[in-house]
Amino acid sequence: MANDPRCRCQSCTIRSFTGPAIVITIGVLFLLHQLRGGVFYFGHTWPALLIVIGVLQLAAAMASREGHIVVTPPQGVPPAPAPPPSSAVPPPDAGSSAPYSGH
Repeated sequence: MANDPRCRCQSCTIRSFTGPAIVITIGVLFLLHQLRGGVFYFGHTWPALLIVIGVLQLAAAMASREGHIVVTPPQGVPPAPAPPPSSAVPPPDAGSSAPYSGH
């Protein structure tokens, strides 16, 4: 695609691996839980998930951002107008009674 807005710098590429790495890590931890239990009980191994996330964040922060593309919204498209403010309390009528007064 000629107009592909995704960035291909090393930092953004590493960050794009975070989601799949989390899913794979959770899958491996649950597999170990099912196969071995005990020591590999998920309640004991979930910190490995935090370690994987931290390693990927650290790698992305240390990677080169050469060629980084900042995606900006297209110019010339005006923002949507804000809705008019609505009054929360309707003005009281002088001669009417309360709607649920039972009269």
